[in-house]
Amino acid sequence: MSSQQQQQPPEAEPSSPQQPPETTDIQKKILVTGIRVGTQVKTKFMRQFITKASTDGLYMLDLDMTFERVKTAAKFINRIGAENLIVCSARQYATTPIEKFCGRLNSKMLTGRFMPGTLTNPSLPYYIEPKLVLVSDPQMDEQAVTEAKNAGIPVIGIANTDNITSDLDLIIPANNRGRKALATIYWLLVRQIMIERGEIGENDPVGFEIDDFETKANEEEIE
Repeated sequence: MSSQQQQQPPEAEPSSPQQPPETTDIQKKILVTGIRVGTQVKTKFMRQFITKASTDGLYMLDLDMTFERVKTAAKFINRIGAENLIVCSARQYATTPIEKFCGRLNSKMLTGRFMPGTLTNPSLPYYIEPKLVLVSDPQMDEQAVTEAKNAGIPVIGIANTDNITSDLDLIIPANNRGRKALATIYWLLVRQIMIERGEIGENDPVGFEIDDFETKANEEEIE
């Protein structure tokens, strides 16, 4: 990344020995969403975030580390300014969570196919110059990650156990496949950004639920 544009995210804060009651309540609330359930593949990049494997061979992510990285990402986004952030995803289930996230924070969303040159070719009509990029899957959103790297733009990535994360500046370990899990991670990010801004307290209600961020199943999926 170029020294002119590169900005480093703040260091993740070490977890305190005793979690506050509010954090425990939130953890209980999101455990059922599958946010920590990974895949049957473990890359060397994600090994540090994995606690164990389930009986059916799925690697499980460390929820405390997910919370820690969400807090770090929220601080970084607030430092850069949410209006200077673009959120990218080619995953269908990420569309509604990103719409809700960007709608509340005034960030720009780019869902579906990422058009080549979006971050690197000023002659294109859709060229943009964000200061920060957030992707839902570093593999699915590889074009966005590559262009951000070439343009010297920091990248925050939501990464599962099987992801390659060498081009990410900040990793948020989480299930980035499931409908409920994606809704949860974007809900957590908005909530934490609001806390960092002083808009709500740690124990205050957010005013919206995880379900509000979830992409609803169509009739074919229900059947």
